[in-house]
Amino acid sequence: MITDAYSHKIVGWALDTTLQTKGSLAALQMAIKSLPKGKERLIHHSDRGIQYCSKEYIQLLQAKDIRISRTSQGDPGENALAERINRTIKEEFNCPAFLSFDLAKAAITQAILSYNQLRPHASCDYLTPAQAHLREGLLNKRWRKYKRKNPVNQEWLIEKLNRIFTV
Repeated sequence: MITDAYSHKIVGWALDTTLQTKGSLAALQMAIKSLPKGKERLIHHSDRGIQYCSKEYIQLLQAKDIRISRTSQGDPGENALAERINRTIKEEFNCPAFLSFDLAKAAITQAILSYNQLRPHASCDYLTPAQAHLREGLLNKRWRKYKRKNPVNQEWLIEKLNRIFTV
């Protein structure tokens, strides 16, 4: 799945029987086709999965002048948006094990359409991703700030930030 970070809309998806490049490339092509004309330069952020590092995938990003950004090795927190949306699709739309690939594909497609069209987000001013995707400018983020039970260790955080921003 490819998600627009501004609106949280899932703009590209494909279901495949393997993690080879074919499925990810189809999702990327769907996302690129949905782009409005004249948008500023885009950034594609992903984990370091082999499908996102493949020659074909990188060539398509470069051909469309899309900058490439990747997580540090093995830290899913650096790709939190993708991880959260995967969890939402699985949990909220009750995606169990399926008897066939075709049933799985139909259910996932329906879950994504419902997610985009029906599910408002606090991070998008309580608009659905489809509504937010049509907007421009800042969206009010209306999520609640909860007091952390386990405050972040500041030394750990500083070390983590130094690793991220060291090139």
